[in-house]
Amino acid sequence: MYDVAVIGGGPCGLTAGIYASRSGLNTVILERTAPGGQAATTLAIDNYPGFPDGVDGPGLMTAMEEQAKRFGAGITLAEATSIETGLGEFAVHTTDERLVSKTVIIATGTREKPLGVPGERELRGRGVSYCAVCDGAFFRGKRVVVVGGGDSAITEAIFLARIASRVTVVHRRDALRANKYLQDQAMSNDKIAFAWNSVVTAIEGSDRVEGIVLRDTVTGEKTLVEADGVFIYVGFSPNTEFLKGVVELDAAGYAITDNTLRTSVPGIFAAGDVRVKVLRQIVTAAADGAVAAVSAERYLMGVS
Repeated sequence: MYDVAVIGGGPCGLTAGIYASRSGLNTVILERTAPGGQAATTLAIDNYPGFPDGVDGPGLMTAMEEQAKRFGAGITLAEATSIETGLGEFAVHTTDERLVSKTVIIATGTREKPLGVPGERELRGRGVSYCAVCDGAFFRGKRVVVVGGGDSAITEAIFLARIASRVTVVHRRDALRANKYLQDQAMSNDKIAFAWNSVVTAIEGSDRVEGIVLRDTVTGEKTLVEADGVFIYVGFSPNTEFLKGVVELDAAGYAITDNTLRTSVPGIFAAGDVRVKVLRQIVTAAADGAVAAVSAERYLMGVS
C-alpha cells in the first residue's frame, strides 16, 4: 500500500512526488504518456524563476523527474480510469492494475480543446496539430496557421516562425490576449501575420491540409487561406472524466478545492491546472504540487 498516489506526472505531479517522497512517504506517480506533461512539449520557457536566459521544457521536466526519483518516488506509466472510495483507503484503477493508497493527489492537468470544425478530425496528424514543438519540423519552409490569441498560441507562433516560411495567427477578436512581452515579439516578427476578427469554419484538404476557411466576425465574409499546417490553441478542458461522481467538480469539470487543496472527499487532493484557480502556469502548478503533498502528509498525521 502506498502513502500517496499522485495521478499525473507533469510539473505539478512531479513536484508533489518530490515533496511527498522527501518526507519519507511511500509515493507513486502515475503518468499516462511520459513524465513532464504539456510542459515537456514546450521548447522555451521564459518565466520560470531561476533561469534568467530561459529554460527548455523537456530539460526542466527531466530534471524534476530525476529529482523525484532521487528521493524515492516511483513513476509508473499508466492511465488512471477510476478511484474507489469508502474503503478506509483508496483504490486507484489504471489501464493495467489496481493500486491502493492512503491518500490521492489529482494532478491530471488539462488537454487542448478542438475547434470542432469540418476537416479537423479527418486531417489530424496530416497537417492539423495541437503541438508546434512536436510537429513543427514537418513544416520547414511551409505556410502554417496558428489559431488562438493567448500565451500558448503566440508562444508557438513565435517558435514556428523559426521554421515555417509564413505564420498566420487567426484570432476571433481585434486584440490578442497574450501577455505584452509575447505580443511585442510576435508583432515585430516579419514572418508572422494576423487575421483579426476571424474564426475558422472549415479545414480544407483531401489527404493533407491545403487551406482553411475563415469567416470575418464583423462582415460575415468568408475567405480561403492556403496553408500546409494548422496549429490549434483555443483553450483547454480538465482531465477529470474519471473523477465524475467521486469528487465535486464545477460546471466546466474542474475540481473544487479549499486553500489546502482538499477536495470534497477527505484524503483526496487536487492540484495544478486540473482544479479551479485563476492562473495556470508551470510555476503555479509546481507550487500546488508542494501544497498538496504537505496537506496529504498532514492528513496522514491526523492534523487538519
